[in-house]
Amino acid sequence: MTTVQQEKTDIFAKAFGYTRAKEAQAAGIYPFFVPFDDSEGTVVYYQGREIIMIGSNNYLGLTTHPKVREAAANAAMHYGTSCTGSRFMNGTLALHEELEERLANFVGKEKALVFTTGYQTNLGTVSALVGRGDVMITDKEAHACIVDGALMALGDMKRFKHSDPADLDRVLSKIDPEAGKLVAVDGVYSMGGDIAPLPELVEVCARHGARLMVDDAHSVGVLADGRGTAAHFGLTDEVDIITGTFSKSFASIGGFVAGDEQVMHYVQHHARSLIFSASLPASNVAAVLAALDIIEEDPGYVQQVWDNAEYMRQGLQSLGFDTGPSETPIIPIMVGEDIRTALFWKGLFEEGVFTNPVIPPGVPPNQSLLRTSYIATHTREQLDRALEIIEKVGRLQGIID
Repeated sequence: MTTVQQEKTDIFAKAFGYTRAKEAQAAGIYPFFVPFDDSEGTVVYYQGREIIMIGSNNYLGLTTHPKVREAAANAAMHYGTSCTGSRFMNGTLALHEELEERLANFVGKEKALVFTTGYQTNLGTVSALVGRGDVMITDKEAHACIVDGALMALGDMKRFKHSDPADLDRVLSKIDPEAGKLVAVDGVYSMGGDIAPLPELVEVCARHGARLMVDDAHSVGVLADGRGTAAHFGLTDEVDIITGTFSKSFASIGGFVAGDEQVMHYVQHHARSLIFSASLPASNVAAVLAALDIIEEDPGYVQQVWDNAEYMRQGLQSLGFDTGPSETPIIPIMVGEDIRTALFWKGLFEEGVFTNPVIPPGVPPNQSLLRTSYIATHTREQLDRALEIIEKVGRLQGIID
């Protein structure tokens, strides 16, 4: 085989030709995989520097709560570090079932099922339910795990314009009325911080006989006293499936799906990401249970994250920043160009503020942004300092006048 032939046929050729990340690293503007030395929730430490964290999904600040830490540590001491098996085989503990019952009651559904990650939750649920001849219809900005679940499923996939009920109606109207149809949306969108228009989506789905699934990864713990998007709109009974993750407000890792008991029973026996993955360790389950106790017993955490978010939204807008469609504790700073976004991130990082730069394909071309998000335990002093730094760097770089 000649060298030219080898270059064309070697499966590693794409890897050898991938230079974008290395070029960014060489230019000193690579913003990913930053290795922190330590973390205390609202601040992180990098090479001895304290940095204010406004890029975390730790919305309620419970990762460092004493009760959550103690629950995780005690569970590890009691149960060990792993179940060493899948939920389907030897990896189900009574603790898993206790959490499933608590979560079902919390979000107002008959049954819940716990997965090892939030990504696996959507991947397994969608691929189990959407079979050959069925159609999955997703919002164009739905999370990657929903899209990947649809790609893994045997059915077809369609997409509709972001948060556009009229376009969803158009898409559904072109699908065979006899086909099974599952519409999937995010409750709160992770980049823009906007809330899905559930009342209109519910109406469209009902008109076409489609089931509706809402991914509440960024909604549980935040909307409606923490109970999520369906509860926020008073539509818990009209939303067929609710999914969520533990890696945000619940201060752990893992995920869950909730819905009718018979549907959850089917998913439990058909979701490959559940059946063929090791189960969630007891320490993570215990941390979620402790976080759920706190959310139910002390609504002050939810209120405080909203107070902090509104303070920052008003502060950023008053400085002249474009915060996009945000209406939640996720607040983007719209920049536009990829390089300007990377340079803005670097400037903030060097001054002591951590954000998340989002560039295509994470967002459409020329719509790059810095994603900021806020925590209930941020102090007002931390938020004021963050605003000072964002203003300083924003003016130096011409993001604002």
